[in-house]
Amino acid sequence: MRNGWATPVPQDLPRVAVLLSVYLGDQFLPAQLGSIAQQRGVDWRILWRDDSPTRPSHSMGRFIMDHGARITPASLGPSEHLGVGASFLRLLASVPDDTEFAAFADQDDVWLPDKLRRACDRLAQVPLDIPAMVCGRQTLVDQALLPIGLSPLPTRLLGFQNAVVQNVATGCTIVLNRAARRLLLDMPPPAGALHDWWCYLVVSGVGGRVLFDTEPNILYRQHAHNVVGAQRGLWRRAAAAAARGPRPFLQAMSNHLAALKQYGPRLTMEARHTLWALEEAHAASPMGRLRALRASGAYRQGRAENAALRLWFALLPLPAARSS
Repeated sequence: MRNGWATPVPQDLPRVAVLLSVYLGDQFLPAQLGSIAQQRGVDWRILWRDDSPTRPSHSMGRFIMDHGARITPASLGPSEHLGVGASFLRLLASVPDDTEFAAFADQDDVWLPDKLRRACDRLAQVPLDIPAMVCGRQTLVDQALLPIGLSPLPTRLLGFQNAVVQNVATGCTIVLNRAARRLLLDMPPPAGALHDWWCYLVVSGVGGRVLFDTEPNILYRQHAHNVVGAQRGLWRRAAAAAARGPRPFLQAMSNHLAALKQYGPRLTMEARHTLWALEEAHAASPMGRLRALRASGAYRQGRAENAALRLWFALLPLPAARSS
C-alpha cells in the first residue's frame, strides 16, 4: 500500500521497510528471507521486485504463502530488468511515507536477528528533520556461510570528502531514516549509479549524519556472482582497484560530479568547495589535476588507496560525464 501498512502495526515498534531486489536469486534467497523474518524489536515489511521477470522467484512465492501480509511487490513502473541501482531506487520510491525507516537487502546474505533494531536505535537519536543513514561492518562468509574474515573498518572520518572518491557504505548494511529517503527521492542519481554510493554522497553532501556500526550484523556472502564483493584488507582493496583499472572509477566519479552539481544549493559549503575544486581537474594538466585533487580535500581510507588515486589523477584526465 502506498499510504501505510497493509496490516495493523504495534505502536511501540519502529516500522522498517525492507527493500529487496531479486535477480535469479533462488539459490541463496531462502536463507536471507528467513533471517529477515527473525528480526527482533522492529515491525518489518518487505517491499520487493523481481529484476529478472522472465524467471520469477519460486522462493519468494513460497515465502509469501507464509508471510503474505508482510510482503508487498513494488507498485511503480513495469516489470523489467533495471540493474541493481535503479531497481533499489524504484523500491525506495514505493515506501509508504509514514514509514520511519528503510533498509536495503541483498538476496544472498544472512542478517543477524538484531540488525534492524540496532540501526533503528541509532537513527532514533537523530532529529527527525536531519537526513541520516546507518551502514556498517560485515562478517565475510563463503557460499556455505563459513566465516572468512571481516570487512575493514574505516580509518578516517566518514563524510563527503571521502564519499566523492570512495564508497564505504555497503548497500546491504544501509538503513535510512525518513528524511534521508525523501532527500534521495528528490535528488535522483545519474544513470548506472550504485544506490549505496549515491546514498553516501547525498546524505553526507547535505550535511546529514552517516553513522557506522562497527559490530558486524550481517553475514556477507562472497561468491562468483556478487555484483560488488568485499576485500578484507586495505592493500587487497588497493590491488583490486588496480586490477579494475582507473577508467571505470573515473567515469563513475565524473558522472557523480555532474549530477551533484545541479543540486549545488542543497549541498554544504564544504561539499560545494570539493566539487568546484574537482571540476578544475577536467581540463587541467597532470600536475593541475593533482593540485585540484589536493585542493578538494578528497581522500580515501587507506594510504595505498590514496596513492592509487593520485596516480590515476596524474595519468588520466577526468572523462566527460555520461547522461546514460
